[in-house]
Amino acid sequence: MRLSEAGLGLLKQSEGFRSTTYLDAAGYPTIGYGHRLVHPECYPHGITEPQAAIILEWDVREAEQAVERLVTVPLSQGQFDALVDFTFNLGSGSLAGSTLLHELNAGQYAAAAEQLLHWDHAGSEVSTGLQARREAELRLWQTADPASAQQAA
Repeated sequence: MRLSEAGLGLLKQSEGFRSTTYLDAAGYPTIGYGHRLVHPECYPHGITEPQAAIILEWDVREAEQAVERLVTVPLSQGQFDALVDFTFNLGSGSLAGSTLLHELNAGQYAAAAEQLLHWDHAGSEVSTGLQARREAELRLWQTADPASAQQAA
């Protein structure tokens, strides 16, 4: 399964594009569409949006593979998209150790979906940005076919 256009749209909207290095909410050097820089990666002159799109493709593929590896139950496209966005944002380790994944792999889809909403903190503070992102992921989760829902909007 691959991330749909609706899922990619949510990810790009949530991350935003930045051409120069910045520190994300957790204090990690980041560039483009939320790409965490790992030593020795360095873009002293910044990157273009087309360069960021290429990097994003690789990062999304990693998140897709993590979801495929960790989830043992069938997923709708919307559920897959929500989990890929979640994993992109928080990392595969967060998904792997989550109650969300435990509930999901037990076949408790509704309980798993509700778990998305618990991941809205940056440190000990509720982040309105993360809250909005988790709510958007929940809407994707509840949409069997995000493409048809996007066309209807």
